[in-house]
Amino acid sequence: MTRTLAVLTAAALTLGAAACAPGSSAPPAAPSAQPSAVRTDAAALGKVTLTVWDQEVRGGQAAQMKQLNAAFEAKYPNITLNRVSRSFDDLNTTLRLALSGNEPPDVVEANNGRSAMGAFVKAGQLLPLNAYAQAYGWQDRYPESVLRYSRYSADGKVFGEGNLYGLPQVGEVVGLFYNAAKLTELGLRPPTTWADFQAGLAKAKAAGEVPMQLGNLDKWPAVHVFGTVQSRVVPADQIRTLAFGRKGASWNTPENTEAARQLVDWVDKGYFSKGFNGQGYDPAWQAFRDGEGVYLIAGTWLLADLHKTLGKDLGFVLPPGATAGAAPIATGGTGLPFAITAKSPNPDAAAAYINFVTSAEAMKVLTDTGNLPAADTAAQTVPAGPQQDVFTAFGTVTAENGLVPYLDYATPTFADTLGAALQDLLAKKATPQEFLATLEKDYKTFAESNG
Repeated sequence: MTRTLAVLTAAALTLGAAACAPGSSAPPAAPSAQPSAVRTDAAALGKVTLTVWDQEVRGGQAAQMKQLNAAFEAKYPNITLNRVSRSFDDLNTTLRLALSGNEPPDVVEANNGRSAMGAFVKAGQLLPLNAYAQAYGWQDRYPESVLRYSRYSADGKVFGEGNLYGLPQVGEVVGLFYNAAKLTELGLRPPTTWADFQAGLAKAKAAGEVPMQLGNLDKWPAVHVFGTVQSRVVPADQIRTLAFGRKGASWNTPENTEAARQLVDWVDKGYFSKGFNGQGYDPAWQAFRDGEGVYLIAGTWLLADLHKTLGKDLGFVLPPGATAGAAPIATGGTGLPFAITAKSPNPDAAAAYINFVTSAEAMKVLTDTGNLPAADTAAQTVPAGPQQDVFTAFGTVTAENGLVPYLDYATPTFADTLGAALQDLLAKKATPQEFLATLEKDYKTFAESNG
């Protein structure tokens, strides 16, 4: 979400300054490949008003942005920030229109996927950041396993390679949140193998507990669950090929069939919360937060909200492999990256802002407000407990190149296709074979037409 679509659905709360949507909608002008020269001395840029659209609206997300924005304006009194903060869904809805206007924002958080960032790149609405990355040394601080989630070819066709179009603040990985108190009551320990995990689900069910919370009314939450199961049986390289929408892989494989069958098996065994296909995402994680459920497959963006209530009873582990020593593989990537619009009259100030909110100092602020920094993760000092669990997990999986992309990245329409297909699979309105055939049709049509 992900958060990506997979990732970051937040309460529709608007914080900070509000601004009107930009006016007219003339065709976008394609940017030159790079600015002829970049200026990194933001204090020497004169008076600038920088309009920033973000979706940092929930809990620790809002706290870190408020703190960093105040610090930026204090350091650069010549630059005034006009912040427009929207929920993830609201931002997705309004950004496309804003970028097609004559006066788009200067800095925006743009969903990494093909339907958003990919489309904006293709339309020439975002500025390539290669020159700024070199000037500020971003490629030295960020692992390429993270940067590739903001890379596209100049024509927007190839995802994961090419120009850099954004820089994220936060990292994300989908794993297993667990209620440590409930595990103790059940005589269980955090699972170290996939067999351990499934045995724990069975024991929780037998004891009358809700084994796993899931709210799939919004359709995308099951994408995380399926991705987690899929990465236990499908090689990581095949998942990357599928998720980045490239030729060379297929959904119609025995391994993907096995993953789909395992989800249906979990439904048959009653491992998900009752009425999960009709329950919203927020009510599901909130129920887990309030003590209902042993496990929750979800992303690390929920850490601050879950920890606030569960405290030391909250735990997190990467999805375990077939053996305790198996190489880590997990769905994940980054939060929405900050990008510069092609029509911004203030690209140097915009780049200085992005550099500031992603600096080493900013990563400490993110840590202090309960977020997971995308860079310098190992340099942070965090207390033992769930925050340390999350930091260790993200550091481990990125260091070992074990992140695999969110599956809804695959095509411009795949988020809708996969979400609806998973609802049908989990409702047993489609067989695993029918489910995969639906995915294959969307994937093949796009991959073959994309050159």
